[in-house]
Amino acid sequence: MRAVRTVDGGFQVVEVDDPTGDGVVVEVASAGICGSDLHMAGFGLSNTFGHEVAGRLVDGTEVAIRPTLACGTCDRCAAGAEQQCRAMALYGLAMDGGMADRILVDPACLVPLADGVPVGDACLVEPIAVSVHAVNVAGVQPGQRVLVVGGGTIGLTAVAAALHVGAEVDLSARHAHQVAAGERLGAGTAASGEYDVVIEAAGTESALVAAIDHARPGGTVSIPGVYWDGIAIPNVMSMFLKEVSLRPSSMYGCSGRHGPDVREVDEAAALLAAVPELSEAVITHRFALDDAPEAFRVAADRSAGAIKVVLEP
Repeated sequence: MRAVRTVDGGFQVVEVDDPTGDGVVVEVASAGICGSDLHMAGFGLSNTFGHEVAGRLVDGTEVAIRPTLACGTCDRCAAGAEQQCRAMALYGLAMDGGMADRILVDPACLVPLADGVPVGDACLVEPIAVSVHAVNVAGVQPGQRVLVVGGGTIGLTAVAAALHVGAEVDLSARHAHQVAAGERLGAGTAASGEYDVVIEAAGTESALVAAIDHARPGGTVSIPGVYWDGIAIPNVMSMFLKEVSLRPSSMYGCSGRHGPDVREVDEAAALLAAVPELSEAVITHRFALDDAPEAFRVAADRSAGAIKVVLEP
């Protein structure tokens, strides 16, 4: 079967053996390209890429895939914080991912889809879950003012997640097409004044500076953005004087907003069903699996209009 792997530091489609072993085989229908995939191109990984994945089981059931596989036995898993698992494994990193014709996953990683959700859009469940977790750890409440900094996939899905909770949401985005997508989802597009919660979804030093500056005294900055190169905090005195809380947000687990046994990936799947315009606003490009090298090139050029680029085997 076909799979996307790195060859000489670039993304290529190669032939690999079909997956075998314990687990469930999913015929992949859609796989999103994440910013982390672009960063990992030079890591020398030998596994198949792709952790934003949806597809069909052998009986035709359509599902999304939760790519995180927690051990279930460590102290953090026992505390209900499986996103902090001490032995976390990730499909698309430690194990073969879903940029392929098929993927083999643990049954616990299957995420049911609501009727009417196109499986070609359901690769968004994973990044939506990242944003759901960011909103949940920040404790966003109805009526609060929320600013999202960054207009990529995580920023836009955070807009949808915060609006769904009942917050008033503004978006601060760099590119015109990102601003237009935020408006389509119902966000204001001009940051003004102070906010109860700021979600820093860009993963840059300048975005964190802006987030701290816009947080009210005693406010919260939720950080699902990843700082690949490290950062400094030039406005640390402002953060100190306002007693702003920084809340890093890693992946997703069970937040407790809908009960301690409700997975945030299931919240994400429900949000995708409730906000059908989300996929239309976020997915800007679709490519066949054989065109993966071009898809990655497009995904890396945010200024040219790409938000979420999806591969469809």
